[in-house]
Amino acid sequence: MRKYAIVGAMAGKKFQDAERKQLSMLAALEKRTLIWLAHRLPPWVNSDHLTLLGFVAMIGAGVGYWAASWDKRALLAVIGALAVNWFGDSLDGTLARVRNRLRPRYGFYVDHITDAIGAASLMGGLAFSGYMHPYIGLTLLIAYLLLSIEVYLTTYTIGSFHLSFWSFGPTELRLLLCIGNIAVYLHVPMGNLLGREYRIFDIGGAIGIVGMSAMLIWSALRHTWQLYDAERLP
Repeated sequence: MRKYAIVGAMAGKKFQDAERKQLSMLAALEKRTLIWLAHRLPPWVNSDHLTLLGFVAMIGAGVGYWAASWDKRALLAVIGALAVNWFGDSLDGTLARVRNRLRPRYGFYVDHITDAIGAASLMGGLAFSGYMHPYIGLTLLIAYLLLSIEVYLTTYTIGSFHLSFWSFGPTELRLLLCIGNIAVYLHVPMGNLLGREYRIFDIGGAIGIVGMSAMLIWSALRHTWQLYDAERLP
């Protein structure tokens, strides 16, 4: 009975979909590509299939990084997994919109809970790969999850869903990971920062931590003020 009560309450409550904001460098090209692909997928492929494909691929990318600790060729497999993840994770929503098969609450929840689990797998794999210090991998995951929480709170309280920050989104981050994988595979595991040598993924991870922390602080302050201004007490 409780199940039907919950379903009934949800059905009777009007859901306001959030405004999507995608301002990354590759957003325009990516949107055209995804729409082109969506129109050419066979009818039996649906958004759930693509979400599951993207999720499994991200788990596979994490496993690939872990496997790279004893076989560097696994880094190339990670590139393939990230490409498959892009295909599934980016195309599921586009396919639903193209076919007018929208389920905004279900889609939002499933998409982002799988993203969170996938990110934990990816960062965990990197932390155990030997190419990134475990503390950097853990801190990077924490920064990502905190920024994700800020995005979800903004979606609920303001009705604006940000898919990118400062011209960077998930697609750009996947490309940076692929470039790093190729560099490490080609025997360029170290990079120079402030006159000292560090592992490439440590440098990238540190930059990611600083960048996401700055995004989090800026967004939290801006949205706190926006909400305070909208709900001033007399």
